[in-house]
Amino acid sequence: MDEEFLDRVMGEVEGVGKVDEFTGQLWRRWRKLRDENVPRPLQLGLFRSDYLAHAPGNGELTSLKQVEFNTISSSFGALSERSANLHREENFPSNNTVAGIAEGLAEAHKAYGVPNARILFVVQENERNVFDQRWVEYELLEKHGIHIVRQTFRELGQSATVDSATRVLRITTPSGLLSDGSTSVEISMVYFRAGYTPTDYPTPEFYDTRYLLESSCAIQCPSIQLQLAGGKKVQQVLTNPGVLERFLGDSSRWGTEVFTLAELDELRSSWMDMWGLDEDVPDANPTSRPRERREGGGNNVYKEAIPAFLDSLPVQEREAWIAMELIAAPEGLGNYLVRAGGGTEGAVKAEVISELGIFGWALFGGADGRVKEKEIGWLLRTKGKDSNEGGVAAGFSVLDSVLLIDD
Repeated sequence: MDEEFLDRVMGEVEGVGKVDEFTGQLWRRWRKLRDENVPRPLQLGLFRSDYLAHAPGNGELTSLKQVEFNTISSSFGALSERSANLHREENFPSNNTVAGIAEGLAEAHKAYGVPNARILFVVQENERNVFDQRWVEYELLEKHGIHIVRQTFRELGQSATVDSATRVLRITTPSGLLSDGSTSVEISMVYFRAGYTPTDYPTPEFYDTRYLLESSCAIQCPSIQLQLAGGKKVQQVLTNPGVLERFLGDSSRWGTEVFTLAELDELRSSWMDMWGLDEDVPDANPTSRPRERREGGGNNVYKEAIPAFLDSLPVQEREAWIAMELIAAPEGLGNYLVRAGGGTEGAVKAEVISELGIFGWALFGGADGRVKEKEIGWLLRTKGKDSNEGGVAAGFSVLDSVLLIDD
């Protein structure tokens, strides 16, 4: 991940922003920052790359294929870690997601260079996923001695200020909250656990608050650029011929760390084929490919629903959608699913599929161009095979654990 890559992909996002209001609002704030030559400090990315087993048959081996690459509010790491570590079996791989996420945040805080500054958690109103976030908060305090401030976009619209000379971001807190009696704190970095869905921005003023935070010298996690780089349109562009070679195979940029052609092919093999809707698609059967728009769940169209959807899609909106080859889930994997409140009848045996997420972080964008990064843990979610969505909080799937076996 580097600045040049982010700058280039924003050109692809511009087209989506013309027909998708959410993407367009964020893109226009990024463009304003760019046009005003606002200096960009380091950036922190906390990522989760999600995979499904692909079993196409016809003699092909089962392999892992990437579903999506999450660049904002990658959640359930804390709950997944604690669920996995309950088993204490040697065949269960260790999972240190909480410590890893906190380590990434702490590295960014340290790079900012003001020890008594705080990390800002931007959270949703009436947050339901607070427990997952609290584990990270406690890890930051107990292991790294770093305090945080939790506020919503609505609260930040009143409490956040950026010094015009130093670009320091300060947050006003309730009187008496701080031990020294002050009512505002300097923010070292902004960690977004909100801002990934249009409902987090009910009015343009909420987007303006996002711009204000981004205009400061506080390290963003993620920046607007990095958030938009996680969109499906960017993922589709990366599958185009020559794109990986440009970013990872250029020795003038990477020196001896350049990817070989074999490594690039291996990386590319983890992706399903993707196309823009107006590109030629080899398979003439439109029901074999889901259509996807933005991240966050509930924005996908699958199988038999595709033809009618395409017929109803306005021409001007086609640029915001992509076609992605459908991942063929393995057949015959059964398990019991238990729903809350189901009582003794709540356990249902069903054919299931599991989605594996791999967490990691990267700190990049400094003057020296160096990237600090680390893989930190995993998340496994299991759902009924017939479900097209996979969110835990939305009730589509449940947290699960990985069991390693000898092949």
